[in-house]
Amino acid sequence: MTTVRLLLADDHPVVRAGLAGMLGMEPDLEVVGEAGDGEEAVVMARALRPDLVLMDLRMPRLDGAGATARIVAELPGVRVLVLTTYDTDGDILRAVEAGATGYLLKDTPRAQLAEAVRAAARGETVLAPPVAGKLMTQVRGPGERLTRRETEVLALVAKGLSNPAIGAELHIGEATVKTHLLNVFTKLGVDDRTRAVTVAYERGLLPPPGR
Repeated sequence: MTTVRLLLADDHPVVRAGLAGMLGMEPDLEVVGEAGDGEEAVVMARALRPDLVLMDLRMPRLDGAGATARIVAELPGVRVLVLTTYDTDGDILRAVEAGATGYLLKDTPRAQLAEAVRAAARGETVLAPPVAGKLMTQVRGPGERLTRRETEVLALVAKGLSNPAIGAELHIGEATVKTHLLNVFTKLGVDDRTRAVTVAYERGLLPPPGR
């Protein structure tokens, strides 16, 4: 069994300790170092040559994207997997442009995180679903066509109906309504219901109010 050597970079000691404890339970994962900021992460990556750096984004002295760019440029054999609480478009793009192999959120379950670490260490791209959706929207540009059902859901949102009311109106479950709305948000490049309706009106995806 090949062991994946990990360097943890996060400015919160409790987070580092939690990650070290979780990942250390896996027989093929070994935490070889911990860094408290981006500068320290770069220095330790040079010294330890880990297989993978698990990198937070918002850190003092040098942020995660800056540290990622330096590590990837200086140490081609070292992969970087971003693990953060932030999933804004700007954060995602900066990390990907810096050369990160993947981008996960800190609410990722332990088993999925361990698998993602293994995959990223192999050089595979690993993205949390919300991150993948936002990244694809940036790459494609907003404007992908809505399905008939997505349009029906959005039209009822425009009328002020709640998710349970929309589900009752269309005879679908509330979870299905939420899924359709998430797809709409991704396709329109928005983050909330109000903005989705506004953009839909602007692009002629819904008839103007009052018609």
